[in-house]
Parts: sequence; structure tokens; C-alpha cells
Amino acid sequence: MRPSTNFVFAHLADAHVGAWPREPAIRRALRETLLRTFTVVDERDCQFLLISGDLFHTPVPDPVEVAPIAAALRKLADRGRRIYVIYGSHDYVAHRTSWLDVLAESGLFLRAAPPPVRSEGDRFTLPFLVDPPTGCRIAGISGRAQGLDRGYFLAVDSESFRAEPGFKIFQFHAAVNEYLPPSMQAHIQGISKEDLPSGCDYYAGGHIHVSYEGTGPNGSGLLVNPGAVFGTSTTDVENAARGRTHQGVVIVTVQDGIPRAEFVDTAPKDLQVFDIDVTGESAAAAKKRLEEEIERREAPGALLFPRVHGTLSDGSVGMLGLRRSGPRGNVEEGGAIHWDVTGLSTVSADALGPPVTTEGLEGEILARLEPELPPSLARSGSPNRLLRELLHELGRLPSEGESRVDYEVQRVEAARRTLGQRVAPPE
Repeated sequence: MRPSTNFVFAHLADAHVGAWPREPAIRRALRETLLRTFTVVDERDCQFLLISGDLFHTPVPDPVEVAPIAAALRKLADRGRRIYVIYGSHDYVAHRTSWLDVLAESGLFLRAAPPPVRSEGDRFTLPFLVDPPTGCRIAGISGRAQGLDRGYFLAVDSESFRAEPGFKIFQFHAAVNEYLPPSMQAHIQGISKEDLPSGCDYYAGGHIHVSYEGTGPNGSGLLVNPGAVFGTSTTDVENAARGRTHQGVVIVTVQDGIPRAEFVDTAPKDLQVFDIDVTGESAAAAKKRLEEEIERREAPGALLFPRVHGTLSDGSVGMLGLRRSGPRGNVEEGGAIHWDVTGLSTVSADALGPPVTTEGLEGEILARLEPELPPSLARSGSPNRLLRELLHELGRLPSEGESRVDYEVQRVEAARRTLGQRVAPPE
């Protein structure tokens, strides 16, 4: 069969189903946004769908979150839409089965980049799939946490893939330095676009939650990042509200082998990010004004993201009662209020209490615990330091690929060493 030169496909990334774990209404809005996106893919008669990483927010999200997404993917597959997926830095973990693996084994989609664990620097030949109806060649490199995938781009041998006939697509889940927004350049280490395999017709990116459109290595091909489908932070939501990025899916029309990208936004319409400056106001006056502002904006299904900033003349941030505003009003009708008070302060340091930092919170907790220490620890030279070290050891995150059992054993042994207890050698 001769490869087709005229067809339509869709491209999305960074859905992060299951994000906003403490915000059920926002989590539901995210899920519904993705379901609307799948409807667009079907209505636009896309022949296949590319998902370039982070379909889920964790490798094993709550099945309640997965079920409607799996049903929608099944509907697309039953209607003949092929789905090609790579892993992102959130939904892949080495040496462990994820929901992506389960759904792939059930036949809902194909993994364009199976993620074998490789030693750093090992050369490997880039595998690829062929989309039968169109003859498209699809390859990719999955994302990994903390940029561990960067070495794969330097170690891959893509010569056989690039020599293939027909339209070629490369999926990836990594920041591209040339397209990083200035605000991210100091915090994210990406790859150069010249690290991508050359000669492809379409480069399907993901990862940074900001949409962009450009060219691939050596000016070849169309390189696109669709942005997050909804977003996982107030910053993501604000970027979309301010027109800095899209939220949804890219529809790619290929005419005579030339791709053209169209960004289609699918996020809720009644989503508002707004600023409230309370500089010079008392906590009581600010509280009243915040309540009036929320009441003015509330509506069934409204998602409100107020940013409260400025310096209160008296009182404390806690006196504003912002947490009590979260579950009120229209939330049961599908809406939510997510407060951002990172820019809020008070003139009175005593009213604010200690700064809300990791060290400040730890110090407060340890001060409360110290009177309850057993005599053996209370007599130690520095019980506060000992408790802090113990807290740090118990709070270490698991390494990529570390099993739950190994992680728990390592943490217990580390805690015993901190307390000066003998740790038996492994049998």
C-alpha cells in the first residue's frame, strides 16, 4: 500500500488525569475537559490520536479517575481511531506496571515508545510503528522523571527510521530549549531541537504545559507542543486565562504531505483567574471584601482562582477564613474556589506567626514533640537535631523503580541508624 499524503490526526499531551487530589471539583473539571477533547477528536474525523505523555498524573491513579477515560478511549478505538501513546515523566516508573501498561495490554492503544530500562549511554535502534491505513511511521522516546530521558536522545540510532518512506512522526516528552519561555529557562533543563531525529514531518511534543509551534532540527518538519489539556497548577490556569497558552488538543491536517496545526481549546468557559489587592486593609475588612467578590462571581459550575495579595494593616491571614470558602456555594453544582495567597502578608509578624516554610513548620512541630520524648532521647545532646534528622530520613521519596517493600525497609533501617540502634545486616 502506498503511504497516504492527505489525512487528519490529533495530538494532545499532559492531561494529568487525577491531578488536584484535594480539589474534587477541579479534578472533575479536568477529567471532563479531557472527555470533551476526545469528542473533538471524533467529531473532526481524525484518523488517529497521538498522546505525548502524562495521560495520568501518577502511574497508578484512582480507578475512579481511570474508568471514564478508558471508556472514552474504547469508544474512539471502536470507531476506528487508532491511538499512539508515549509515557510522560508522571505516568511512567521503571520496574513497575502502570495504568498505561494495563490499558495498552487491553488493546485500547499502542505504545509508540516502549520504555525499556537502559544503562546510560547504551546505543539503541529507534523502534517505530506503522499506522496501516495512512502508512505513517510513528516513533518516540518516553519521558522520565528528573530529565533522565535526556541521554536517550543522544544514544538513539534513528537512521533506519529516517530512511522509511511516507509521513514520519516523532513523539517526545521533553522541554526543547529553543522554545522554553523565559520564565522557565532557569528551572528546566531540556534538550536542543537538534537532538531530535532529523527528517521527520511532525514532531509531537509535550511536558512543559505551554503550547508552541515551530520547526524541527535543521528546519525540518513541524514541531508542536499542544500545552496541557487543563493544567495542574494555578500558574497553568492563569497562563491559559491570559492567552499565553492553549488548553486542549491540536488538530493536524496533512495536505500533499504538508502538516498544518490548529489549536482547539476545550477547557471550561466559566473559569476565572483574578487578582484582589488588600494592601492597607484590616483582616476584617479584607474578609468582607473577599466574600463580596466571590459572591459576585459565583455561578453554577464556576471555577474561581482568586490571587489575594498585598499587606494587611492588622490581623492574620488565618482571620480571612479562606479555607471555609472552598466547599461553599456552587461547589456541589460543579464549581470550586481555589485560593492563592502566596503574595499576601501582614504588617504584624506576631499576627502572622512564623513564616510558612519547610524549616519553619518543622521547627514548630519539633518544639511540640520535644516534651513528649522518651527519657533516652530527651537526655541526648540535641534532641531537636535528632528529631529533624529522623523526620528527613522518614520523608525521603522513593527512587525511580524502587519497590514499596524495598522503600519501607530502607526507611526503617535509616531511622534506626539515626536513633543509634544496631541494624542487622541483610541475610
